[in-house]
Amino acid sequence: MNSRPVVIVTGAAQGLGAATVLEFANRGYECVLIDRNGTAMQAVAADIEKLGRRAIQCVGDLSDLAFAESAVTRCVQELGRIDVLVNNAAWRNIGTMRAMQADEWDQTLRVCLTVPAFLAKWCAAEMETAKRGVILNISSIQAKLASGISPAYIAAKGGLDSLTYELATLYGPSGVRVLSLNLGAIDTEMSADYVSEDGENVSDAIRQFAEGMIPLRRFGRADEIARSIAMLASDDASYMTGACLEIDGGWTHQASPYPLKNKQFPKEFPES
Repeated sequence: MNSRPVVIVTGAAQGLGAATVLEFANRGYECVLIDRNGTAMQAVAADIEKLGRRAIQCVGDLSDLAFAESAVTRCVQELGRIDVLVNNAAWRNIGTMRAMQADEWDQTLRVCLTVPAFLAKWCAAEMETAKRGVILNISSIQAKLASGISPAYIAAKGGLDSLTYELATLYGPSGVRVLSLNLGAIDTEMSADYVSEDGENVSDAIRQFAEGMIPLRRFGRADEIARSIAMLASDDASYMTGACLEIDGGWTHQASPYPLKNKQFPKEFPES
């Protein structure tokens, strides 16, 4: 019988997901990785195994609920427990509601909301039996700050935040905690793929604007966000549940760009 804690991380092959599953491995967790990119996942799994931890690789399309459920079943069969679920995987298409197609809408909500809901359901069934467990939903400050160019993604993240409240209310009496993490601008593959309608990559311009809005004046790093995720799954956060936590460098509650502040009060807000 496995005595080590077990974490399931979706979207674990790269970016924040890879950093997160490696952080849990460093903290002594056995790991279940879910992603459609099997090649990249193998590299992450190899790093986990170098730490002396197990890395179960589940390669498939996460929008397929049958595949998602099979990953949970495999986890229980091979490792005997589930301690933490990190709903990290995401999918989105950049464009306005005017151009949105029904299949794009459905795919985004399925990956970003429907699958996380059912993964939470299946994992919580195991967690309730053990009277402990943590479900962490990776959301976004875009649930509160609309951009006008990601309608399905923003709707899904808003739904994920509301789902967090619902699941925390349901599973709390069984000792299962549920939190949503509203992330800001993080350096990952998804932060470098913004293109205009003409096909031009405008990621650098978006980065410049975003850094001008963030009090810490930089994007977050995947490794530092991973440490926050792991901390929230630990007993250091044992009384935290049913909350949406902003990890955004201060962006959400900051109203005007720093270059504008510099124009008005250059001594108070010098150029960085």
